[in-house]
Amino acid sequence: MSARDRLIVALDVPDTATAERLAGSLTGHVGVFKIGLELAMSGGIDLARDLAADGHNVFLDLKLLDISNTVTKAVENAANQGFAFLTVHAYPAAMRAAVAGLGDSKLCLLGVTVLTSLNTADLAEAGYVDAPEALVINRAKSAAATGMGGIVCSPKEVAAVRAQTGTSLTIVTPGVRPTGSDTGDQKRVATPASAIKSGADYLVVGRPITQSRDPATAAAEIVTEIATAL
Repeated sequence: MSARDRLIVALDVPDTATAERLAGSLTGHVGVFKIGLELAMSGGIDLARDLAADGHNVFLDLKLLDISNTVTKAVENAANQGFAFLTVHAYPAAMRAAVAGLGDSKLCLLGVTVLTSLNTADLAEAGYVDAPEALVINRAKSAAATGMGGIVCSPKEVAAVRAQTGTSLTIVTPGVRPTGSDTGDQKRVATPASAIKSGADYLVVGRPITQSRDPATAAAEIVTEIATAL
């Protein structure tokens, strides 16, 4: 897998027209286009289908969490539409339900462990007793046990997850910021090179690319940094 293939750009923009322009300018510069809730609520699902039909790798970041039957049926509906990745919150029942809906699809199901915008204090406020790393490792083990394709975790936990699960899971890391970039609402972050050296397979980068004056150049610079770490 090339350095470019490892870069996922988050199309976290308000409308499909903006997303289409970005996708056009970034084609050939990134490996995967990620569509999350913001864009999904504004025509993003149709755009995801169109991008997949055009041969692009598409990451549908919907973070599914519902009763088991609903999760299973949602995955069944997504499984054969040509998407590369789909996220599910890493609760054991939800992950089992997602895997049950996968069939023989090549869709890679990713368990979202702990959002990169959360730290220990945030987890405590929500009633969790574990620090982020302990909770991430626990959920990564559950993801492996339930047959998920991989997980989403911050760069800070990648090495620990690799130590516990080996190469059984694809690890996707948001919270990646080039040196000197604004971290925004991310609390557990690292540079692209650091994340790759820790063992991440894919990096998710949004605003440092999409809000750049030259998104293609910004993406190319990140790809160059990824390449130095391979």
